[in-house]
Amino acid sequence: MKACILNQRKPITERPLRYVDVDTPAPGAGEVLIKVRACGVCRTDLHVIEGELDPRKGVLPVIPGHQIVGEVVELGQGAAGIVPGDRVGVAWLHCTCGGCRFCASQRENLCENAEFTGWTRQGGFAEYVVAPADFVYPLPQALEDHQVAPLLCAGIIGYRCIRQCGIDDWNGAKLGLYGFGAAGHIAIQIARFRGADVYVCTRDRDRHQKLAEELGAAWVGGTVDPPPVKLDASIIFAPAGEIIPPALEALDRGGTLVCGGIYMSPSPPIKYELLYQERAIRSVANNTRADGRDFLEEAARTGVKTHTQLFKLEEANEALIALKHDAIRGEAVLVV
Repeated sequence: MKACILNQRKPITERPLRYVDVDTPAPGAGEVLIKVRACGVCRTDLHVIEGELDPRKGVLPVIPGHQIVGEVVELGQGAAGIVPGDRVGVAWLHCTCGGCRFCASQRENLCENAEFTGWTRQGGFAEYVVAPADFVYPLPQALEDHQVAPLLCAGIIGYRCIRQCGIDDWNGAKLGLYGFGAAGHIAIQIARFRGADVYVCTRDRDRHQKLAEELGAAWVGGTVDPPPVKLDASIIFAPAGEIIPPALEALDRGGTLVCGGIYMSPSPPIKYELLYQERAIRSVANNTRADGRDFLEEAARTGVKTHTQLFKLEEANEALIALKHDAIRGEAVLVV
């Protein structure tokens, strides 16, 4: 099969992914073989390729990609609940151990022995991929492959961020979003459907700010511009730690700031008065399968629409370079 494989971590501008022939994987016990139709391109893929995620944990060579839409073509021994021909999705959380204290307390996103698609296990920048049957998602039929791919990471992680905001009544709530790429443009649709007013801070005027306006943002400004009102909660999707202090300053008393990235550059010192009045900072790590199932159900009910820019599989380097330079309106998707 054809795949885009990473042999050495390098800056994406050096085009380190190689489009080559590799062996088609075979499903093991409890796994399924999936023919990939589309795979979203995520900033986490950049962190894997450029070495910002712990290289000691990741495998090499590795095939990145963890927003996979495809068709089941073969079942491994013992794989259940799925049949060949099913359209399924594969996300970042590849599998968990099921036995650690976090798995035992329904916090499998914090599993001590988790594996991750496209980092510690082979991913979806390829014609075929294997995944545990228990960790794939049935997908909404209303959306085309390239439209549903961004839901499998940008959507799920954005949804978990919304869950961590500490807002019980969303009607009239004031939510801030910092960074407005793939996750932001999905999260705003969920938040507005629930009744929130959304205030977007993002640096790119031609793509991201205009898209935020089109999707109904109550206000749009630059990355560190102060919103015109105090916010009940905010989510930082941009991997930039320097956003944390101004984002805290924009929060109302008792507000929560959620950091939604798997990687973020260092934050500058935070003055205590920015945390005072019971403001809080939380991070989001991975997702549970319940997050994924709940989000896909709500996304279908809400009518979430994704904005995508399509690339061929062999153009994965170009897609990631465009992502690095904020040149994607919505999310890049590789069509296999």
